[in-house]
Amino acid sequence: MTDVLRSFDPATGELVGEVPITPVEEIPAIVARARQVQPSWDERGLEGRAAALAPVGEELLSRAEELAPLLTREMGKPLARSLGEIRACGKGLEEELAEIVEALAPEVVEDERTRSTVYHDPFGVCAAITPWNYPVAMPHWLVLPALVAGNTVVLKPSEETPLIGQAYAEIVADALPDGALQVVQGADAQGKALVAAEVDLIAFTGSREVGKKILTAASDGLKRVILELGGKDPLLVLADADLEAAASFAAQSSFDNTGQACISTERIFVESPVAERFLDLLVEAAGEWSPIGHGLEEENRLGPMVNGRQRDHVLAQLEEAVDRGARVLYGGEGHRGNFVQPTVLADVTPGMSIAREETFGPVACVTEVSDADEAVRLANDSPFGLGAVVFAGDEERGREVGRRLTAGMVGINRGVGGARGTPWVGARESGYGFHHSRDGHRNFTQPRVVSTQAEQRD
Repeated sequence: MTDVLRSFDPATGELVGEVPITPVEEIPAIVARARQVQPSWDERGLEGRAAALAPVGEELLSRAEELAPLLTREMGKPLARSLGEIRACGKGLEEELAEIVEALAPEVVEDERTRSTVYHDPFGVCAAITPWNYPVAMPHWLVLPALVAGNTVVLKPSEETPLIGQAYAEIVADALPDGALQVVQGADAQGKALVAAEVDLIAFTGSREVGKKILTAASDGLKRVILELGGKDPLLVLADADLEAAASFAAQSSFDNTGQACISTERIFVESPVAERFLDLLVEAAGEWSPIGHGLEEENRLGPMVNGRQRDHVLAQLEEAVDRGARVLYGGEGHRGNFVQPTVLADVTPGMSIAREETFGPVACVTEVSDADEAVRLANDSPFGLGAVVFAGDEERGREVGRRLTAGMVGINRGVGGARGTPWVGARESGYGFHHSRDGHRNFTQPRVVSTQAEQRD
């Protein structure tokens, strides 16, 4: 009898569905099948592979209303956010394909003696291991460039969201040769077996702890890796900032998706002269993130934590912080089942676990600082370095402060996401390799330089 992976609605505990768990002993054969198919997929050429994938965008759009409730029931986020996630992948696919094709096109480099062509060739088989918090977008970000580059892919979606992961993979696989995209379902054992299998590239989005284990496991064969890991993103609010805008952003970035995002604001540093006013505004903004409840109910702004373990982790951090002197200004409690109220926490100090370890929950943690120098010092006192935000009335000063922050992406008076064509990149232990952008897409390829004698010129 085949073991099954059961998916439960985190809002109700009800069974959503189940999928067969992939036996560990079958994973080498799955990878071997991917390797067998890879040469013929590569032979289609860059434009041919992109053309084959082009219908995926329309399919995602046409099925968004069907798939979004499944995403919500598995992961918990409000239905409007689920719809937005799926539609964004569909609407952006054509432009994304064009960007990848441009990034991976051969380049000619020539000097007086040598004419070289730089090709961006596939590695072979890519293992894509993806998280539960954006269970369509995160696979999309990894699977699409890997395939266009000419790799075949074995995808392991999160064990928390296997059904929507399977549904996404089936949509993409329908556009591909049989075996070019396969799915492995399961938890840690399947992930470890996939990393240990004869894959050439491992693309992972998830926790720093698991990323380190993957990097260690991959070192034996020097497999290429792309790791997008966790964050403890700081927000710096300078004394001349638009406090209403800063507080609104702080609430949105701390609470959206119930705080379950790698770029959620997890630490807020506010200059002393405006700290009290900022806290008042933040509490007011936090009140706008109610009610909380099942994501299928339209009036609810926030859904549940993905499971009881995550809920308990957030509440334990809150309890420890309060025991060490932090003040709860809003929320601060669980609310039946896996729900956690949006919370504003003041007087957070660097020694608290909530100030150092990833929370991944709806908590806005505020620390008062004397000046921007102290804010920068505390913000950089972390092993993480994914994103950071500075709010300042003088934008140029905000840029100067932002450039001092050790983060891969910095927003000034806005979130961290860059213009189309910029990388999604983390610093320090928040990233190893990166994706998106010309250079990010090239991380899914092996550069190969072919050189000939340059033509003689008079």
